Amino acid sequence: MSERPADRYGIQPRKNRRWLPWALGAVVLVGGLVVAYLGFRTYGPQDIEPERLGYTVVDDSTVTVDFKVTRKDPGTAVACIVRAMDGDTDEVGRREILVPGSDAGTVRLQTTIKTARRAGAGNVYGCTDHVPAYLRAG
Repeated sequence: MSERPADRYGIQPRKNRRWLPWALGAVVLVGGLVVAYLGFRTYGPQDIEPERLGYTVVDDSTVTVDFKVTRKDPGTAVACIVRAMDGDTDEVGRREILVPGSDAGTVRLQTTIKTARRAGAGNVYGCTDHVPAYLRAG
C-alpha cells in the first residue's frame, strides 16, 4: 500500500525542478564572490602598512624600535603609534611619530620610547593618514 489512491487524493502533476541545481549554484557563486571581495578589502593591501623590523631594550626605562612604513601615496604625511610592552604584554610606554611625506614609498625609521618599567618588546601599533594638529611639521 505504498501508492495513494488517485480517486481519494487526486493526481498531482509531476513538478519539474531542473532549475533548482542551477539556482543553488548561482547562490553559492554569488556568496563566494561576496566573501572574496570582503576578504580582499579587509586583508588585502592597505594604503599604509607599518612593519616592525626590530627592537632593542636599552635599559630599564628605554626601548628603541626600528620599523618601516610603506605608503601608497608617498607624499602623504602619516602618524604612527609605537609602543613598548612588558613580558605580560601590558603597555609600558607609547610614542606618536610623524612620518612626513617623501619621494620614497617605503621609509625606515627608528625611535626611542621612555617606559614606566622595563620593556620586554616594542612594536608599531598602527599608522594613519589623519595626522593630529600637534604632530604636523611647520
